[in-house]
Amino acid sequence: MSIFLDHNATTPLEPRVLDAMLPLLRGTHGNPASVHRFGREARVALDRARAQVAALVNAQPPQVMFTSGGTEADNLALRGAVHAAPRSRLLVSSIEHAAVQETADALAKDGWAVERIPVDSECRVDLPALEKLLDGGARLVSVMLANNETGAIQDVCAAAGLAHARGALLHTDAIQAAGKMPVDFTALGADLMTLSAHKLNGPRGVGALIRNRRVDLSPQITGGGQEQGLRGGTENLAGAVGFGVAAELARVELNARCRHLRALRDHLEAQLKQLSGVRIFAAHAERLPNTVQFAIDGYAGEWLVMELDRRGFAVSSGSACHSASGRPSHVLLAMGCNDTVARGAVRVSLGVENSVDDLDALLATLGAITARRRGAVAFA
Repeated sequence: MSIFLDHNATTPLEPRVLDAMLPLLRGTHGNPASVHRFGREARVALDRARAQVAALVNAQPPQVMFTSGGTEADNLALRGAVHAAPRSRLLVSSIEHAAVQETADALAKDGWAVERIPVDSECRVDLPALEKLLDGGARLVSVMLANNETGAIQDVCAAAGLAHARGALLHTDAIQAAGKMPVDFTALGADLMTLSAHKLNGPRGVGALIRNRRVDLSPQITGGGQEQGLRGGTENLAGAVGFGVAAELARVELNARCRHLRALRDHLEAQLKQLSGVRIFAAHAERLPNTVQFAIDGYAGEWLVMELDRRGFAVSSGSACHSASGRPSHVLLAMGCNDTVARGAVRVSLGVENSVDDLDALLATLGAITARRRGAVAFA
């Protein structure tokens, strides 16, 4: 038995996405920048993919720039926005993914004043604190749309309003949100938004930056003038096409996917609560329908993850990018949890292929693991 419950780390490639990519990997080999027939065919495919990604988040196709993934897109958003202006302040929420956190740290070494925006105990960005921080001025505010560990959804629209009132730009990392909840670039008021294909059943190695075209950006990869001169290098055509199809499927099937995932999440949480000593993080916040992060008193999260893996279940202790670091979750620490609690975290992130049977098997296994120490503790 092998059951994958780590979809916030990555998702399986959807068969319909693979079918769309295969002709480009096997036969169509034109460069989208070339003017001959092969190049024109490649350009048509790339433009179609750009329109599909734009439609997923209610943007216009020219606002979409393809990158090598979400991490590059986050780097282009932050570095590109600040390098286009004199050194000032950068405000970053304390629960951001490493792609944003570590980029901000690098910019601090370059002379930018970087400050973290606090969150409350439910993993929600403290908007009054953001407003106070903005009184000191800022070039850019970065607040993710949905947290990759707890699933907590942020009020990006309100954050954007506060930022714009003080003359700052707003970037939102929507990598975990896209495909799991409605995402509207225009309605959110964001100036920059980042996406990644492999988080919504698309291929690895391709992402996108959505940009309000009034925002000046400095390219971070130069050479060739691709992607409106903001990201040099021949586009990953097969990857972009796969991203486009994955985005289209996510848009069309969003409501059905959300209903399925929410039903699974609610079932899992209801059963987890029957086990003594369980704490579900951000339980009172609005969250993604597929994400449950919890801890069980007396158990280290890393140990539970390894024990569950031994028994056929793939879960995580937090962000995949920091899973081997041994450090407690910076997200849970920002929420006010102590080191012991933060080190106990286990994240279950569900996908469309998961079922109630998968979760019942997980629950039975957790019950067996904890019963060894506590006696006859089991799940209904």
